[in-house]
Amino acid sequence: MPTPNKTRTATPGARRSVSTDRDLTRLRAAITAFFFLDGFVFAGWVARIPAIKDQTSASEGALGLALLGVSAGGTATMMATGRLCHRFGNHPTTVAAGVLLAGSVALPPLTHSALALGLVLLVFGTGFGALNVAMNSAAVDLIVALRRPVMPGFHAAFSLGGMAGAGLGGLIADHLSPTRHLSLLAVFGLLLTAVAGRTLISLPVPTPRVGSGPAAESRRATDLETPPGAQRPGRARWLVAVFGLIALCTAYGEGAMADWAALHLHQDLDTSAGLAAAGYAVFALMMAVGRLSGTALLERLGQTRTLVAGGATAAAGMLLGSLAPTIWLALLGFAVTGLGLANLFPVAIARAGALTGPGGVAAASTLGYGGMLLGPPTIGFLADWYSLPVALTTVTVLAAVAAVVAYGTRNAARTAGS
Repeated sequence: MPTPNKTRTATPGARRSVSTDRDLTRLRAAITAFFFLDGFVFAGWVARIPAIKDQTSASEGALGLALLGVSAGGTATMMATGRLCHRFGNHPTTVAAGVLLAGSVALPPLTHSALALGLVLLVFGTGFGALNVAMNSAAVDLIVALRRPVMPGFHAAFSLGGMAGAGLGGLIADHLSPTRHLSLLAVFGLLLTAVAGRTLISLPVPTPRVGSGPAAESRRATDLETPPGAQRPGRARWLVAVFGLIALCTAYGEGAMADWAALHLHQDLDTSAGLAAAGYAVFALMMAVGRLSGTALLERLGQTRTLVAGGATAAAGMLLGSLAPTIWLALLGFAVTGLGLANLFPVAIARAGALTGPGGVAAASTLGYGGMLLGPPTIGFLADWYSLPVALTTVTVLAAVAAVVAYGTRNAARTAGS
């Protein structure tokens, strides 16, 4: 650990040594808790949207505009959060964003108009966007210190949190009002933030460990984990944009599946509402499975091969899912799509952060978030012009683009600093 003098004179964002495996384990657990919190709180809010729509007496169009508050708040905040991480440090910024996200989830059921709902969702979206940048930046620091590509595990916690939040929301929707449900969710989120945040703030930002086991010696395991600042600024910014594009392609597919999978199964394949809902559930489950096994996959294949294989797998799966003539083939396609997309976003964000720190995480996250905004309306317009199955094939196209971009830039990071 650093000497007392060094600790007192360090700036908020300065790197101080975390020298023990126990400290790194505690830090990993705390960051994982914030990823779970993010998914759990967001899914809990989504589960109550129908009830809050009725409460505000909003039309579909008015509700759609109000829901843009989440996206607008998140997008507007991400780049600013990168600067806050530089100024105050990733750990304090993560805790502050967690407090904002958890506390603001209780606000939507207190509104009684679409305008008021949109305004409080701006606050909620601000917390969501800030937490995504800050906790991913903290995760990038830990990845560099561990010399292991563990980012998929963090995003698996987000996926599992989302599944838990959605499942719990569905179970209690008929028994608790939105106000009580989301207030309890806020209390839980604040308690989790307090517990995990105490650990996060008590531990300094880790520094890389040299020669700490086989993972540190494996080129394939760390082929994209270059410390921030190792690249020339111009080339680094270009590479961040490249990985942001991969994140965009991935988020486009996630948004499309969330909004259109059930409708496609119900409308085009004549399934029941219950079975149609299984479309997104299968996709989300396989995405979580893919992320839980992501670290092992990255250590075996390396990040470039993982990106290429994931994009190609998702493209094939979505082509089957969107054009399959039967429900079971469509569900198989959705499962394969989730497995393929699982690690694209985590790897892209981790690489952007390794190149330029929190600013890279913020830039790539903003591009990725743009893909989630772009996907649902694009597919809606294309469905009007052609058909929903044809519109869903755009997910195939963008997944293939992600694979091609990853392969085409496979040597760029290694030569950028030369």
